[in-house]
Amino acid sequence: MILAVDVGNTNIVLGAMEGKEVLFTERLSTDRSKTELEYAILFRTALELHGRQASDIDGAIIGSVVPQVNRMLAAAIRKISGVRARIVGPGIRTGLNIRMDDPTEVGADLIAGAVGAAAVYPCPLIVIDMGTATTLTVVDANGDFTGGMILPGMLVSLQSLISEAAMLQGISLEVPKRVVGRNTTEAIRSGILNGQAAMMDGLIDRITAELGTDATVVATGGLAKAVIPNCRHEIHQDDDLVLRGLGLIYEKNR
Repeated sequence: MILAVDVGNTNIVLGAMEGKEVLFTERLSTDRSKTELEYAILFRTALELHGRQASDIDGAIIGSVVPQVNRMLAAAIRKISGVRARIVGPGIRTGLNIRMDDPTEVGADLIAGAVGAAAVYPCPLIVIDMGTATTLTVVDANGDFTGGMILPGMLVSLQSLISEAAMLQGISLEVPKRVVGRNTTEAIRSGILNGQAAMMDGLIDRITAELGTDATVVATGGLAKAVIPNCRHEIHQDDDLVLRGLGLIYEKNR
């Protein structure tokens, strides 16, 4: 069993994998103050909740956009299993040609998402990941990573709006009942969710126009399931995209 760890700014997604199959996933809070022991306890507990033991772990890989926690996570995995985790970064083989000005700047989550998508879906690809930030990654017809876009995620936008408006406290992000809100809370929810959906449609149009061809669009991330149903483009939702990509990268470096 391979342990794949996708570290985002807000959450850590833990996935147990056998081959290309994701056995289970768990979501933890990303906390820079946690110790090696605290992460070790969380990992062991997550495994036991799914009927697995730390001794089942044959290998591990970490894809992280929070470098400050990488050492703690790797040490926690080694503490419970004796396995030395691989960390996605410079020098690791991905099978992906990254055509960027500085390939070392590309986030591990974007690389893993592109690898996971290219293994399943036809290129060219637009890979959308909706988390703390919303990212769009483009893989061209040759299977090369050619760039993308990064914009504030929905929760970041909502929190920014609330923090600047004293009368808008305590609004949660829920799917609105209608597009035209009939009160302030409904209006904000609709603006955030439908605004994100409309933006995705518009950005897909602009990207495909620049590519000069249609593209397969795949979305992942914790907030995708709230947005994608409101988009007008055909978008495949794939919750395991990044974990699958991490698993494939691990196999390329075994």
